[in-house]
Amino acid sequence: MASTLTISPSPHVRCGRSTQSIMLLVVVALVPAIVAATVVFGPRALLLVLFCALVSILTEFVCQKLMKKPVTITDGSALLTGVLLALNLPATLPLWEAAIGCIFAVAIVKQLFGGLGCNFANPAITGRVFLLLSFANDMTTWVKPFSYRDLNWFGIFSTSDQLVDGVTGATPLVSGDASLLDLFLGSVGGSLGETSAFALLIGGVFLLCLGVISWHTPVAYLGGLAVLELIYVLATGGELSDVLYALLSGGVILGAFFMATDYVTTPITGKGKLIFGLGCAVLTFVIREFANMPEGCSFSILLMNLLTPYIDRITKTKPLGAKPAERQAKNNG
Repeated sequence: MASTLTISPSPHVRCGRSTQSIMLLVVVALVPAIVAATVVFGPRALLLVLFCALVSILTEFVCQKLMKKPVTITDGSALLTGVLLALNLPATLPLWEAAIGCIFAVAIVKQLFGGLGCNFANPAITGRVFLLLSFANDMTTWVKPFSYRDLNWFGIFSTSDQLVDGVTGATPLVSGDASLLDLFLGSVGGSLGETSAFALLIGGVFLLCLGVISWHTPVAYLGGLAVLELIYVLATGGELSDVLYALLSGGVILGAFFMATDYVTTPITGKGKLIFGLGCAVLTFVIREFANMPEGCSFSILLMNLLTPYIDRITKTKPLGAKPAERQAKNNG
């Protein structure tokens, strides 16, 4: 039984951090993105983040009570799931739809499979994909940056059905009319966490410096996507700036630093993380350039989550001179 729990031979390094501290550090790293989203889309963006966090925590509490399990809402994992899911949503999404996404992410994807550490895929990403398939129109209705300044107090907190004419528009991946500076600073439409690359990079570097995440997956993801986009640009006669455009637009930076680095659903080994990141890059590139949808980050990470056990199996460290337990027992017998 012990062999099935071992990913690599000793020695193992203990970081001394608790699950709670790690989750809270990631939430702290997302604060710049939350602030940027609030500035660009108004108070409703902050309301959506707080609402998703609260619903996720309550869902976990109810599930654990019903299943007669210890209540672990203080570990911060449900809080992080809610915040990440909110950053994958448009600012105008009705709150009741956001609640359904949170309940699906926590109750179905996480708790139904055993809770933290047992889920097969990232709950926030799965919740986002579920909402996209269930409420496609509302999930692809994007409010224009700073349009809330022209609304009254009721309009600031309104949903997509209550928006006045002319305040919705396409994302940069669809329209292609945003400048690189706008993409970097966040003056563009899209999901809450897809706007300011600068804010997301601040949080990503913060996590790298503290050692909460490793460099392998973000570098492999962003680097792999950049290389593929460069090859595509050279083959189709595009502009080199299109490579930066592909990296700064959509949810790539959010996915690379905050979702493709999830401890539970991504590989453990360094080699595995590199393979995972490259796989996400290939899938994102294929979906963006050859499928009928402009954004493929969520789908690519979700698909790679399903391959994580196999990546771990082929990349785990093999002890020098060791033999499988069953072969050793046969030789001794």
